[in-house]
Formats: sequence, C-alpha cells, structure tokens
Amino acid sequence: GNESVSTEASMRTLYELLTSKSDYLDNTVVIIDPCINPDGRDRYVNWYHQYKNSPNNVDPNSKEHHEGWLTGRTNHYMFDLNRDWAWLSQIESQQRIKFYNQWLPHVHVDFHEQGVNSPYYFAPAAEPYHEVITDFQRDFQKTIGKNHAKYFDANGWFYFTKEVFDLFYPSYGDTYPMYSGSIGMTYEQGGSGRAGLGITTQIGDTLTLGDRIDHHATTGMSTIETASQHAERLNDEFRKFYQNRDHTYKSYVLSGNSDQIQMLTALLDQHQIEYGFGKGSTIKGHNYSTGQRGTAKATGNSLIVGTDQPKSTLVKVLFEPNAKLSDSLTYDITAWSLPYAYGLKTIASEDLVPSLNTSQNKGITLYEGSPSIPMSENDYAYVTDWNSMHDARFLAQLLQNRIRVRFAERPFSLHGKTHERGSLIIVRSDNKHHTDLNGTLSRLASEMGKSLDAVSTGFVDNGKDFGSYYVKMIQAPKIALLSGEPANPYRFGEIWHFFEQQLHYPVTVVEKRYFDMDDLKEYDILILPDGRGYRRFLNDNALKDLKAWVADGGKLIAMGNAIGSLGGENGFDVKAKKTEVDTAQTKPISHEALERQNMKRAITGAIFKTKVDPTHPLAYGYGHTYFTLKLGTSAFDYLKTGTAVFLEKETKPVSGFAGSLAQKNIEDSMVFGVEDHGRGQVIYMVDNPLFRAFWENGKLFFANALFMVH
Repeated sequence: GNESVSTEASMRTLYELLTSKSDYLDNTVVIIDPCINPDGRDRYVNWYHQYKNSPNNVDPNSKEHHEGWLTGRTNHYMFDLNRDWAWLSQIESQQRIKFYNQWLPHVHVDFHEQGVNSPYYFAPAAEPYHEVITDFQRDFQKTIGKNHAKYFDANGWFYFTKEVFDLFYPSYGDTYPMYSGSIGMTYEQGGSGRAGLGITTQIGDTLTLGDRIDHHATTGMSTIETASQHAERLNDEFRKFYQNRDHTYKSYVLSGNSDQIQMLTALLDQHQIEYGFGKGSTIKGHNYSTGQRGTAKATGNSLIVGTDQPKSTLVKVLFEPNAKLSDSLTYDITAWSLPYAYGLKTIASEDLVPSLNTSQNKGITLYEGSPSIPMSENDYAYVTDWNSMHDARFLAQLLQNRIRVRFAERPFSLHGKTHERGSLIIVRSDNKHHTDLNGTLSRLASEMGKSLDAVSTGFVDNGKDFGSYYVKMIQAPKIALLSGEPANPYRFGEIWHFFEQQLHYPVTVVEKRYFDMDDLKEYDILILPDGRGYRRFLNDNALKDLKAWVADGGKLIAMGNAIGSLGGENGFDVKAKKTEVDTAQTKPISHEALERQNMKRAITGAIFKTKVDPTHPLAYGYGHTYFTLKLGTSAFDYLKTGTAVFLEKETKPVSGFAGSLAQKNIEDSMVFGVEDHGRGQVIYMVDNPLFRAFWENGKLFFANALFMVH
C-alpha cells in the first residue's frame, strides 16, 4: 500500500501499451492489477497529505518521510498481502486468486519497493530455488533480467540481481505463480513509504517519484517486450509444466478432526486443487507424526490429495513433509507443510491412492448446516465437543446470545457416549433467564453445523457430575488488546483479525498512551502481542501495577518477545533460558563467512514436534503431541507448574532450518504455559499460534487461553 510507485507506474505502462508500444499486444495479453492493497494505499496517501511540506521536503528527517506505527504497508488488519498468496486469509487475496486462476499467466511480475538507499532489484532471483522450479523457469528469469539490464545500462541506473530475494516460501507473488507454471518475479525499486515525492539518499542524490516511475515502467515494458518476443516458447513450456510431473509422493492421505479437514478443503477449493475421499484401502508411506514409514487405512473420512491433477506441483509444495532447501540463507520461513498446519494425521504415499469424488467438492463449505436437533423442555442439558476452532466459534456465539455455558475439566460418559475434557455443557437451569433457549440453540447449531447431544440427567455414568467442582462456568470475558509500540503491528493485526474475522468475538483495542491500571480494571483479559521494547513500556511501576491487576483476578496473555519483559526480580516467575555459546570455534572467522556462521544461532521458521499435557485447560482438545511453527530462538525454562506444551532434549526440526546452536538453546523449553498469580493467571505463548492466520491447528490454544484457563 505504501509502496506507491507501483500504482503510479501502472498508469504510464497502460498508456504506453495503448500508444507507442501497442505492437506488443499483437500476440500478448497484458493484465494489470494497479493496486493489490487499496486499504493500505488509501491509508498512506491520506497520511502523506496530512504531513507533507508544501512544496515537498527532500530532507529525510522531515515528518513526511516517517510514517507512524500503523503504516500503509499492510491492509486493514495489518496483514502483509504479499505473504498471503497461499493461505488466502484476507479478502483481498481471496478475490485476487479467483481472477488469477481464470488466466494462469505465463509471466507474472510483483512490483515492490525497498529501502530508500537500495538500487533496483530484478530477476534472476537468489538461491534457494525450490526444487520444483524448472530449468526453463530459471533460464527465462535470466533472459528477462538481461533485457532489463540493457535499458538500465543505457541510462546509467544501478541495479542488482541474484541477491536477497529467493524463490522458496510459497505464499509470495513470485513463488506462487512459479508453482503454477508461470515465470514469477519480484521487482524492487528503492523508495517505499519514506520516499514520498522526493528524498535525499545517503550519498546525497535526490530520488524522486518520477525516477521511481521511470524504473518500474521500464522493467514492466521490458518484461512485456521479452514475453512478446518469446511467446511461442512460453506457450510450449507452460504446456510442459502441466504434463507428467514426476513427484516422489503421488498421494497425501489425511485423517483426523473433521472440522480441520473441512477447513482444509475450503482452502483447496479456492486454489482449484482437486481432492477426494478414501475407499477403505490400506496405504504405506511417510508418516508425518513419526517421520518414518508407516501404514494407515484410507477410510471414507480420509481426505486424499493426489498429484494426478493440473495443480500437482502446487500440491507437492504445500503438502510435502520437508521441502528441500538448497541454501539456509532465506528471506522467509522454511517450513509450512499443510498437514502439520492443520494438525492432521498424514501419510505421503509413493503410489496413487484410489479415492471417491476426485473432482473438486465445491459443495463443501465451512458451515454446512445440520439437520434440526430434537429438543424438549424436559431435557436436562445439551453437550457438544471441544476440539477445533469451529467449536470455539460456536461458543463465542453462545456467549454473545447470553447463553450460559459450562465446560468439563474431566472426561465423562453419559447415555453410552464419552465426552472429552473441554466439552461444552449447556444446562437448562442455568438459562432460565433466556426466553427462547431451545429456539436460539437450534438456530445457532443449524447455522454453524454443530451437533448437540440432549441429555436427561446430570448424573453421569463415569466421571464428574454436572454439579461437580470440575464442571466450571465459562464467563463471557471482556478483552483488551494492546496496540501501538511496543507491539509489532503484524502480530497485533493477527490477533485483531482472529477476533473479528475468525472467532467473531468482541475485542477492545487499547493504546498505551490511554492505558493505566484504572482503565484495565474494566477488563478480564489483557493481550500483549509480540514486539520489541516492552522493557521500556513495562517499567518497574507498570510491572508492579500489572502484577496487582493479575493477582486481583485478571488474565494476562503474553506472546513472543513480550514474555521476556515480565520476568526478573520484580516480575513474574518466567525465566529465559541461558544461551549456549559455540565452544567448538577455535579460529577467527572471516568477515565473508560471518553471515553463514551466524546461521548456527538462527531458526528460520521451522516446525518442531512438542509434548503436550492434554489435562491442562490450555491444551483441551489436543492429544499428547503438537507440531509448532517456531519463528525464532527465544526460549524459556519450564514453569514450576503449568507448562502445557514443551520441547524436550535433543529436539530437531521435522521440517525447515534450525541452526545447531539454536537447537541446543531451545532444548527443555516451554512453548505454552500458565502461571497462577493470586486469583489470576499469566499465559505465556512463546511460539505464535496465530502466525499469518494459516497455522490452523494452533488457534484452539488461543481459544483455550480465552475461555478455558481459569
């Protein structure tokens, strides 16, 4: 949105195509999307008009070159749309992919801007390239890059290639097209939101909006020129891309939570990826849970995604257990496998597994609706399960309809059916205030596709009766979410989006300048997003007040780097782990080798298998293991009590890159935990279960933190 020159350059490109360069259109169709982030651009333009000098000031210290915490880079919910191509969490991405799939371009360019002092970047890209990228796709990037260089050399413009921007993470505007058969490329102009109408660079030159338009318009026209000159070859190679791709794994067979499978099929439908369901055959292959070969039965509830379809390459990239990495220096995360993200038991088979309904199941939607549930005024209560975000959304609607809900802390059986921890219990006598309990319950259950078990008694066959201490009432919490510095805007946006677009439960966004403990007394829960600079925000006095608020019954959820500011002599009991040093290093390291040497301490978005305490309220609905996406090396000791999810010794990533020292540093560390403090709790989330809204299997932890932890 604030990389504004792309939109400006699109208008000039369009004009030239209709006038001086119209001959390119003799054999080439050109589609221009002038702005993929209209909300962000609107925010940036309005901000710039508020603060620019008149005439504009090229001094980089001027206010017009410094956006605030909420920038135009992101959309309304502060999501980076350039990282949402595969996950489609945002409405802009969902609408764009529909149009993209109508055309499946042979060449796709994503126009961007980078720092003011950077020269122009264009293809070819840096390593790592994903192994599915064909030789032709690699070579044609060079062909286009050389054509750009011809024009840049003639004008004396600086540029670089083969650095920084790789072709690995699948959710970018260059990689997603690559995995769909296109020549996908990112172009980066120096400038971005800081540049405005003009700015002085560090070497004393003035970079103007006109300069930036010249550069983007030039690479745009050069791309079209090259495509036009090679139209026949592009068509031929595009056909080859969709023929006979020989992938190691021919089928991915996924089983488990039906709500998670339904969420995954909804995503596959958007990508036009075909799938089916099992026919009872026994399959062998790579078991994602163990990392070894295993067997499973493909039942009628097993989702089967095969590679015998047009989108076979995209299927491999999104589903493979561990993408082959040619270089550890990457621009983004190195693991994203959907079976782990959705928490489904998966076998990757070298054989094509037979399935039913192999064409797209377009009828499957998030909420299918359910048949009417027989209800009687004589029913004692209604019980339903708790093991997915689908259930959390249902609970959110119940609470907002003023229906009182309890949950079970222990498993129980009643009327011949077993109900697990976290099961929701709606007791008729709790809801005498509700004038139409049956009507409201029936409507919500039908709309959301939830089944309810009517029970005639609170006297259970096994477990704890409904009047037990172990059957707790769920309060409808009033929730505050910290915005502004020190919170990271992306991490804040993920939480904001979670409440408004996924959970559908109200949250109050508060800024630190309006934030004190008197205001906080109005809220049951305070969420601190991941961010930098919390130690300045939570000084000794603020931390003392925060501890008093928790002790008085408040619930604090601290995520990522917000956790480190809560420990110490005057803080809570959380303790950062001591960092291991590299004792093996005995010789000086060359300056050139330093970057790679530092990768020993890095984790670039890798997936780890963790242990879970499923008896803890923070982990209701989970089994004994959970695959977490770890985005950094922050590590904290186990809590004395309340460590719900954790890593053990000799932990290694099941997918993605983690340096050797980083692996040592995170051994025996907490992932999610709860510390009791007075009448309240502090919930620690070291890893981010809401990352980019695509790690579907982590979201129930967050819902548990809101509703189950007490």
